Amino acid sequence: MSSVAVLTQESFIEHRSGLLPEQQCVSAGSDDEGSLPTYKEAFPPLPEKVASPDGSRDTTNVWTKIRPIKSSIITQVFHVPLEERKYKDMNQFGEGDQAKICVDIMHKTGAHLELSLAKDQGLSIMVSGKLEAVMKARKEIVSRLQTQASATVAIPKEHHRFVIGKHGEKLQELELKTATKIQIPRPDDSSNQIKISGTKEGIEKAKHEILLISAEQDKRAVERVTVEKIYHPFIAGAFNKTVNEMMQETGARINIPPPSINKTEIVITGEKDQVLQAVNLIKKIYEEKKKNVTTIAVEVKKSQHKYVIGPKGNSLQEILDKTGVSVEIPPTDSSLETVLLRGEPDRLGQALTEVYAKANSYTVASVSAPSWLHRFIIGKKGQNLAKITQQMPKVHIEFTEGEDKITLEGPTKETQQVQSQIGAIVNDLVSRMDYTEITVDPKFHRHLIGKGGTNINRIKDQYKVLVRIPPDNEKSNLIRIEGDPQGVQEAKKELLELASRMENERTKDLIIEQRFHRTIIGQKGEKIKEIRDKFPEVIINFPDPTQKNDIVQLRGPRTEVEKCTKFMQKMVAEMVENSYSVSVPIFKQFHKNIIGKGGANIKKIREETNTRIDLPAENSNSEVIVITGKKVNCEAARNRILAIQKELADIAEIEVSIPSKLHNSLIGSKGRFVRSIMEECGGVHIHFPSEGSGNDTVTIRGPAEDVEKAKRQLLSLAEEKQTKSFSVELRAKPEYHKFLIGKGGGNIRKVRDSTGARIIFPTADDKDQELITVVGTEEAVKEAQKELETLIKNLENVVEDTMAVDQKHHRYFVARRGQVLREIAEEYGGVMVSFPRTGSQSDKVTLKGAKDCVEAAKKRMLEIIEDLDAQVTIECVIPQKFHRSIMGPKGSRIQQITRDHNVQIKFPDREDQALVHKSTPQENGEATDEVKETVDPAAPKKCDIIILSGRKERCEAAVESLKALVPVTIEVDVPFDLHRYIIGQKGSGIRKMMDEYEVNIQVPAPELQSNIISITGLACNLDRAKAGLLDRVRELQAEQEDRALRSFKLTISVDPKYHPKIIGRKGAVITQIRTEHDVNIQFPDKNDENQDQITITGYEKNAEAARDSIMRIVGELEEMISEDITLDHRVHARIIGGRGKGIRKIMDEFKVDLKFPQSGAPDPNLVTVTGLPENVDEAIDHLLNLEEEYMADVVESESMQTYMKPKTGSSEEFKGSSKGFVVRDAPWTSSDKAPDMSSSEDFPSFGTPVAQKNSAWGPKRF
Repeated sequence: MSSVAVLTQESFIEHRSGLLPEQQCVSAGSDDEGSLPTYKEAFPPLPEKVASPDGSRDTTNVWTKIRPIKSSIITQVFHVPLEERKYKDMNQFGEGDQAKICVDIMHKTGAHLELSLAKDQGLSIMVSGKLEAVMKARKEIVSRLQTQASATVAIPKEHHRFVIGKHGEKLQELELKTATKIQIPRPDDSSNQIKISGTKEGIEKAKHEILLISAEQDKRAVERVTVEKIYHPFIAGAFNKTVNEMMQETGARINIPPPSINKTEIVITGEKDQVLQAVNLIKKIYEEKKKNVTTIAVEVKKSQHKYVIGPKGNSLQEILDKTGVSVEIPPTDSSLETVLLRGEPDRLGQALTEVYAKANSYTVASVSAPSWLHRFIIGKKGQNLAKITQQMPKVHIEFTEGEDKITLEGPTKETQQVQSQIGAIVNDLVSRMDYTEITVDPKFHRHLIGKGGTNINRIKDQYKVLVRIPPDNEKSNLIRIEGDPQGVQEAKKELLELASRMENERTKDLIIEQRFHRTIIGQKGEKIKEIRDKFPEVIINFPDPTQKNDIVQLRGPRTEVEKCTKFMQKMVAEMVENSYSVSVPIFKQFHKNIIGKGGANIKKIREETNTRIDLPAENSNSEVIVITGKKVNCEAARNRILAIQKELADIAEIEVSIPSKLHNSLIGSKGRFVRSIMEECGGVHIHFPSEGSGNDTVTIRGPAEDVEKAKRQLLSLAEEKQTKSFSVELRAKPEYHKFLIGKGGGNIRKVRDSTGARIIFPTADDKDQELITVVGTEEAVKEAQKELETLIKNLENVVEDTMAVDQKHHRYFVARRGQVLREIAEEYGGVMVSFPRTGSQSDKVTLKGAKDCVEAAKKRMLEIIEDLDAQVTIECVIPQKFHRSIMGPKGSRIQQITRDHNVQIKFPDREDQALVHKSTPQENGEATDEVKETVDPAAPKKCDIIILSGRKERCEAAVESLKALVPVTIEVDVPFDLHRYIIGQKGSGIRKMMDEYEVNIQVPAPELQSNIISITGLACNLDRAKAGLLDRVRELQAEQEDRALRSFKLTISVDPKYHPKIIGRKGAVITQIRTEHDVNIQFPDKNDENQDQITITGYEKNAEAARDSIMRIVGELEEMISEDITLDHRVHARIIGGRGKGIRKIMDEFKVDLKFPQSGAPDPNLVTVTGLPENVDEAIDHLLNLEEEYMADVVESESMQTYMKPKTGSSEEFKGSSKGFVVRDAPWTSSDKAPDMSSSEDFPSFGTPVAQKNSAWGPKRF
């Protein structure tokens, strides 16, 4: 296999870096021919096994230094001997556990494995993949397919950390390389034995590597030299110059303990000879200084020590650098003032002069000023103080809270100037300012401050004072007012008035049922706003709607709270009164009469009685009408509804007195007893008073005759309950119950009348459908039981009977899957009726069941046949377009008429419109000879005729019901521009109205421009629908008016440079203004002519408020200034911080905007600071301080770079103009003719046989 290496400029640089020093050329860009590399230097011959005949030097080392080009995919073969194999079953090679493990290893590592058996039954595994994957796979193979051995190796304990390496990386690399597991004892374990587990081969490799690491560490040395602490500065030198030079010279690492640590040992590490050299140098300095150094002590004020030390100890280092004298300052926590100077005698005088100069370069002074004046001296955001510090930046001014003085520190002359300036400010403030303190209970502090500080800020602005209210955690009742004497007195007066008013304040809890809270608050808080406007000084707090809490809290002046309480209690009392509810049972058939035509009756009752009346749904079985409102009004509405029912039927209402203790027993379990009485007595309504009321009155209402009957039964049952009540239970199949009860309850009434017992049948809701309960006196119950048992026994005796039914009636009985026969079976004890097969000429019908049931069913069938014989057919003409509406959803309305009137109704087929308009064609313009039947234009169309079958009187009643269902159309005038709003999005609005009022609403097409909307539906629904539509029109007109008010536009002119600030970061500022004032604010587009125009749209008042907010921002921006400062570009990145966190923090803290230069700017050090003058000055000071701090780190880092090894292979020398890569003495320059590119001798390739010849490529090695 051959490989080709391509020589690029980069690889040539790398190649040259690997050549021997004497082989490297001086410069690639030189025009001097002698500076060009020779061919042999640029392309050294390949190494040979024997010395070359021409005596050239061995170049093996040269080539080994050139980095080989490797393939990313490698292949390695591992051999596992038979005795070390874990799985030795020859029959299972390629399957079983061994194969599963191999598959698992491939999945885990991503390497490819191939297994084969050698002749000695050893296992050969070929692993292919990337180097890392192959090494991982090898480790897995060794641990899972090969038996493990273990061994130990002992090395010194201090060498263990070098085997582990940084973060354990060396140990992991060693385990991967040798495919072993290496266990190193813990630091607290005294053992020096390292345990290795794995294959024999791997263990040997690992032992060898560990011993190599230990041997390498044996070569290194650590030396500790004890030097008195006072001589450490001389060994380190000024700014660590001496120690750095020693380290550079010897190559050893020297660690001198810092001055703050009281250690005398200096630690030197490195190669033994390097350490020895460094120790000798240190000892030499130590001995020299020990002989020549003299110590003197001088007294320097403790407060001046920091000036001698200087920032980060720089002053001490400067003295050491200038004079060679070490200055020792006592610790800061020590009270000593003695400063020690050590050095050569002739230098001590100069050093002493330097110390005193540093100590006296700064002075400390103070200015007397009351502590309450400090903030005025400082000024708003440090504005006053900034003026002084700008002029005298070296003077430090310190304000101590609670002390009546200001401390100044700095150069003597400048400090005196600042002292006189601040003294003048203090005298001026004392002459024109005052302060006072008032005592207010801490519980009122937050109320004095007000929501969002509104109260206190108003007082501050109005009286030009500063009010200091202590924070809650101090629990202090002292409030301090500072400022203009007159303003202080006026602010004091107002605050005391507020406090006294709050002391008179009262908090009251009002209990209001939670169900009324929403009503009191009103829609969108309208009602509670009215209450708050009426009582502005009272704060009303409602509980969270999610919590079950009835307490509403009122807080404010005592009298106002009392007034508000009475008002709300009255309001709640009215609500309670208006929420009285009464249920009125009205027979279902009279509901439509109570509603009236078009809802006229019910609407009139609602309006006149001021109540809410809810009727049950049409398809509901409930008969109860619910009336809600004031008690008096509810009673009036109830009486009017009952009066309508009484007019329509002979309805009577009586009251019966029955002891309340008997009510529960009369009602029975789940109302069984009272329900049975109501059903037996024609559906009368029996109303018992609520449980626990103590009321004995029971109300019975219904037809007069049935009411009397129910009264007798109730009194009889009550008497039985009072004397002696007895009950017994019987069982009968549910299908027999109807027969036992009889038509209209006739059978059961006969038994009850003859025995006096009460018989209760199960309802549809009862679980046990066979249970029949008999209640009464013991004698009556037993007699009724006997009669019922006889009836049940007769029902169980099955008989068969026949009757003749004319064939023309058979279809009626068996139609609709035998519905009529099913009804007969259900009503008459499950009797089975069989008709002859279709096509048979027989009229014999068979009935099978209990004797009495068969007789009753037979009688019923004869009645039906009689009705069928008396049946007539009537036509009802209603236009086809109304048929669908009459039928109702899924034919529900027509089914109801069929049931109510017991008639058959048949609708005609739909007329084919195509046939209606089709005309007979003419041939050659002549009419056909066919005579057409004359059609009477007045005659109804077939498609409009509905046919009804049944008894004449029933058919006529059904026709009236059908005609009542014909829809009527009315027209409503609605302005055309409102039509689209009435329709709503995707027709949702109009659909909602149609569903609510059960009508069809037709809106004219837009092109007609018509105002007329048609409403079609039942007459009873049209008035409601029209009223609803007109209400919607009024709502829309109100919305239009509101939109017109909201469309007020206001345009303001603002310099475009301020637009970004008004918008704010991510639109935060402009969004807040839009939300706060409920307006839309539009900025000009890039292409607009008027770039300074901002448009505000909304209510006029809101637009003006938004304009004022924007102009306030503009005013603030116009007050801002921009200043350029010079900051070394090397510290920009640190000031900006990661992802701009640093710069954002500075901008937020000082309320300024910072602009750093972009890359390629003319002045990379120029930074622009924009903001209010005082903020800009503070930010600049802060930035300059940061620059000073960061520059120290930059300088230190750059000085360290000088000792770092420079990067090799720099391509800088190759930049610029080049003629390409040129060499001297190349093979092709030996002759004048051009080289033969196809010659294998001149240009040999690897692996190609050539003639034996000493060529430039070296001797043949293949």
